[in-house]
Amino acid sequence: MRRIFSFLVTAGVLCGAAAAQAQNFDAVNIQTTAIGDDLAMLTGQGGNIGLFFGPEGVLMIDDQFAPLSDKINKAVQKVAGQPVRFLVNTHWHGDHTGGNEAFGGGGALIVAHENVRTRMEKGQAMPALGRMVPPAPDAALPVVTFKDGVSFHLNGTRVDVYHTAHAHTDGDALVHFPGRNVLHMGDVYFNGFYPFIDGSSAGSLAGMIAGVARGLELADAATVIIPGHGPLSDRQELVAYHAMLTGVAEAVAAAKAKGMGVDDAVAADILAPFDAEWAGGFMTPERFLRSVYMLGE
Repeated sequence: MRRIFSFLVTAGVLCGAAAAQAQNFDAVNIQTTAIGDDLAMLTGQGGNIGLFFGPEGVLMIDDQFAPLSDKINKAVQKVAGQPVRFLVNTHWHGDHTGGNEAFGGGGALIVAHENVRTRMEKGQAMPALGRMVPPAPDAALPVVTFKDGVSFHLNGTRVDVYHTAHAHTDGDALVHFPGRNVLHMGDVYFNGFYPFIDGSSAGSLAGMIAGVARGLELADAATVIIPGHGPLSDRQELVAYHAMLTGVAEAVAAAKAKGMGVDDAVAADILAPFDAEWAGGFMTPERFLRSVYMLGE
């Protein structure tokens, strides 16, 4: 299952309009995985979508690429029978916000961390991917922004959104449904793969580790966890992901303490203990190791 998702991770992290235009979305099907009676995960191409629905409206978490908006909307209508009322972006990348313009134009109120709006409004260079993401149109920008977090009271339950600083980016959010024991972690969690950490958006490995630790605080053994990429997950798998990130940080720190530059670390294959479990995505061991060194931690 994780190998199947590796293609989605590869395509999904190619953020922004230029990446979307370079891909053919005609063959993409939006799949729905039910999580209880009023929650679901939608997958297609790009980041995993969370969907919460009931008599007071639909709350959607992320919206993949713009060309998929019609397909996603049809999937929402099929599951919930009504349009999206609230749209939460877990961060600014285009495989999670590409549908903002369509859904915002359709009446959805877009909510995100304040740094999400700032980066979308100004545009963003992404040297690690060789891309320049242009400013987003006004209709795609979050209308409501928060600094530390925000809560929704909808369909008889509370939905808590927490900012986790300098993780995948500087605008990441975890979305927790305490009454349903469901947690959407955005790209703080790549299930089964080495993650992409966007240093150009002030992301950091230490912040990723802290963000995952926050997710572990919110989760128990029965929590259903929606990762940003990869299959539906649980706390046990999140523990393994946290251990990998911590182990990578320790391995890199030890290599640097020995005076090893990035080329030396790559030649020594210092991530070998983790590769069997985590090297199946677009972040190959070498690419991931070089990216961690570039973060300067």
